Amino acid sequence: MWLLKLKIKHDCTIGNRCKEFKIVCYSIPLGNWKEKDYSFTSERHTLEGVPENIKKFLKDIKKDKRIIDLEISGNTMFFIGKNKEKIPSSFYTQKMFFTKPVFVDYKGDEYWEVASYNKNVLGNFLEKLEKQNYENLEVLQFKNIKLNNIYFPAIAPDLTEKQKEVFELAIKEGYYDIPKRTDLIKLARIKKVSIATFQEHLKKAEAKVVPKLKIN
Repeated sequence: MWLLKLKIKHDCTIGNRCKEFKIVCYSIPLGNWKEKDYSFTSERHTLEGVPENIKKFLKDIKKDKRIIDLEISGNTMFFIGKNKEKIPSSFYTQKMFFTKPVFVDYKGDEYWEVASYNKNVLGNFLEKLEKQNYENLEVLQFKNIKLNNIYFPAIAPDLTEKQKEVFELAIKEGYYDIPKRTDLIKLARIKKVSIATFQEHLKKAEAKVVPKLKIN
């Protein structure tokens, strides 16, 4: 099994707004096709962050002429994108599959992790990306790896708003990095709550998330 990990930044309906409204997004391209001079992509996106910022994001994206057939359910969107320029999901094929959703961070950078049994499939995908005039494209990993070492995400647990907020803040500030870039005292200070309150919400979030992290 071949695995390709990429970091991409381009003129993106999602990435641009993640940067503007300071939220993150988990995305799955569902399909793509061409009509005349346009590339069409069917996409699913789940937004995470401060609820007020998510509302602003969703209000703003309705104005984007590149988005058609938009449907919103809570903090999740389904839409069809129409582009003249080639975006990364334009080159996705059924001969490859995602091992994780595409992650878009607060800076608008996208992190892709795709796999295929055929090295050439991923090589051709990468070659097409490299021909585009993207703001940034970095190959983080391209190697042969055993299937049981590839992570397949389970269904996301149902976190409360407070649990989501503290968990996302902990990730953003580097609480789970090695070495840690922050601690509970600093995180509680940012949220303007007591350490005990922050820790309680974080423990409950971890209790829901950790059992879902299965390595196949």
